[in-house]
Amino acid sequence: MSKYNFVRVGAAVPKLKVANVDYNVDEIIELVKEADEKDVAILTFPELSITGYTCADLFFQKKLITDVQNGLKKLIEATRDLDTLYAVGAPIVFNDVLYNCAVVIHKGEIQGIQPKVFLPNYDEFYDKRWFTSGKDHINKISYIQMFGETIPFGNLIYTSERLGYKLGIEVCEDLWAPIPPSSNKVLEGANIIINLSASSELIGKINYRRNLIKTQSARCICAYIYASAGVHESTTDLVFGGYSGIYENGKLLKENNRFDRENNIIISDIDIDILTHDRIKNKTFADNKEMDSGNSDDATWFIEHAKEYEINTKTLVRNINKTPFVPRDNADMTERCEEIFNIQVAGLAKRLEHTGEKKVVLGLSGGSDSTLAALVCKKTFDLLGLDSKNIITITMPGFGTSKRTYDNTFKLANELGITIKEIDIKDACLQHFKDIGHDISIKDVTYENVQARERTQILMDLSNKEKGPVIGTGDLSELALGWCTYNGDHMSMYAVNCSIPKTLVKYLIKWYAINIGAEKVLFDILDTPISPELLPLDDKGNITQSTEDLIGPYEVHDFYLYHFIRYGMEPEKLLMLVVKAFDNEYTKEQLKNWLKVFIKRFFNNQFKRSCMPDGPKVGSICLSPRGDWRMPSDADYTSWIGNID
Repeated sequence: MSKYNFVRVGAAVPKLKVANVDYNVDEIIELVKEADEKDVAILTFPELSITGYTCADLFFQKKLITDVQNGLKKLIEATRDLDTLYAVGAPIVFNDVLYNCAVVIHKGEIQGIQPKVFLPNYDEFYDKRWFTSGKDHINKISYIQMFGETIPFGNLIYTSERLGYKLGIEVCEDLWAPIPPSSNKVLEGANIIINLSASSELIGKINYRRNLIKTQSARCICAYIYASAGVHESTTDLVFGGYSGIYENGKLLKENNRFDRENNIIISDIDIDILTHDRIKNKTFADNKEMDSGNSDDATWFIEHAKEYEINTKTLVRNINKTPFVPRDNADMTERCEEIFNIQVAGLAKRLEHTGEKKVVLGLSGGSDSTLAALVCKKTFDLLGLDSKNIITITMPGFGTSKRTYDNTFKLANELGITIKEIDIKDACLQHFKDIGHDISIKDVTYENVQARERTQILMDLSNKEKGPVIGTGDLSELALGWCTYNGDHMSMYAVNCSIPKTLVKYLIKWYAINIGAEKVLFDILDTPISPELLPLDDKGNITQSTEDLIGPYEVHDFYLYHFIRYGMEPEKLLMLVVKAFDNEYTKEQLKNWLKVFIKRFFNNQFKRSCMPDGPKVGSICLSPRGDWRMPSDADYTSWIGNID
């Protein structure tokens, strides 16, 4: 197994001449050699790739079947010294029955043969005219004699203890069945499924096909590698586009360009750790596995790979998104932002309906978090038909408040048509310093937190006075890092941003600005440096306290947060991935130091999360102690940072 538990897989679509086995085998050999040179451990070809899917009644010709046998022998000899395990499609006669099969080959040996189970016989498909279903071989393993060898025939799971994969196979229509064979295979332990397919092209079919593969890989918590017949199949009545795609637990890792007229191969690295983590965590998967155990008889066939397959930052073939909370596609971004915003609004609306309160109280700082909270409040009041003037925002200038943020609070309130009040906290804080005997010249955590708690006290008291809840503004990133003052900005009656990470906050505000309004002030707020503004300004009135200068960039911490919580990822592997994601932006030493900061702060600040306010969950990462994240407040982080290098 590689150090970081990745398995490199590929899907290949070769050039083809229908019924010309010798030509087709030569093309397959070239692609297997290319895959082996690129350290691909598992490679799949399309359905009936040795002959072509569209041979029709030629499948009854003994000449074609003989050519297939010779072609397989040629494949075996040509790839005897290659370590890539690959599957090709071929018609195989077994006990005087013709099957549409996947033939698995590794290091010059046929490891097993699996017949297609579900044969389409509708519309343009006539598989049953030529082939027999492999349904009788689902619950048993038979053996076929080929080339002087005894080869297993039926359901097999190909297992490599060295690389950590368990491979299951299905053929084209098998995936379209109500209960695909792959569903049973994953319950028997398979974590990678390959599909040898011949899927013709129709208007809109590409999206249906993508969604089908994506959904199956998500339901089965597996990797799914799909390769379909290409443009060189017969076009008498149909056109084949040669689609191939590599999916992992519902996510597309790689796909090719259809209608390619040359040999093409796509490659990506599958993260076995991610699949294992989610299967362990998902008790529905475990229960289903227990309930259905024994319903199929997938025999285990062990594969001995010779290569080391060492995958690291430099060799990893996988696109690592440095902002995993943020969709890459603009269309997806718009849809995602609207969905998130609606969830936030629906959560707050329900809380106000339940309490019967017609007002809310909100601290408005001129920063992005409180801005997003104000936008959510505005939309909620519009939804409920409440007067926006009952959104009571308070700006509370302190020792570090800048003119820019101060002015933007009023501009935003005016744009939204909400109430804004100003309460200067400096005198109250000076009195408090005097009361507790704190030297004002010492700008320490006491100096900062006095201001944060003074603001919260004002908000809480106004909440009683106005009979409306305090709306929390803190975000998910701050909760993870504990970058909030305990019983200060940490506390509210309802926290609308509690599962929104910092990297996503700005996109939500940008989406609101473009699609709803207040564009000028919102873009200026987005351009403002992130700061709690608790330390005095410099001589020119500029902010001196930058959060990211103190703890590291939020884009990096959000990367850590996502992988640490979503996948339970080990720090060593997390460091490898973050170096890959932020290549040339930060040094490895910087990223390592920030990772240590993240881990220490995450562990040491669990006590704040253990008593966090209610708030809506909007994504897969949430730190509510009542839901997604339950952790002792006094857990020790030592072993998590001990092996980071």
